[in-house]
Amino acid sequence: MRVLGIDPGLRNLGWGVIDVDGPRITHVANGICHSAPGAGDGDLALRLYSLHSQLTEVMRTYAPDAAAVENTFVNKDAVATLKLGQARGIALLVPAQAGITVGEYAPNAVKKTVVGVGHADKGQVDHMVRIHLPGVKIAGPDAADALAIAICHAHHLQSAGRLQAALRKAAG
Repeated sequence: MRVLGIDPGLRNLGWGVIDVDGPRITHVANGICHSAPGAGDGDLALRLYSLHSQLTEVMRTYAPDAAAVENTFVNKDAVATLKLGQARGIALLVPAQAGITVGEYAPNAVKKTVVGVGHADKGQVDHMVRIHLPGVKIAGPDAADALAIAICHAHHLQSAGRLQAALRKAAG
């Protein structure tokens, strides 16, 4: 199974793709979609379109079977939160257009799954992603977060699969 993790952001949208084969997780690719050069803060529609185009190309190139996006947390700047929410909409839309169900995880749930602590910092997340994916070259902090989201989703999908198998076995 191929899993795409997406860390939404209006300026930098991180993405990471992993392959999952039973308990084995391997790195496929990672990167960062940057909103349109020269768009600045003035043309939100152009920036969103740029992110959509780039993420659509990632989907076409790597053809994931599953996708996951980090939930947005609300901060004190309402305008920034709304803009981030719009970028998150692109992160949800692109996999949905490809017919893929999208998992959503709170930042603390991702950190708890990957690091073991729900309030880990970015450095700890990066370090643990490198341990889960030996030899990985990470494009930047947003890509590291996206790989962590993909790892989190893979663990949750595996757990759900084991639960479903146990329920089928118990039902007889």
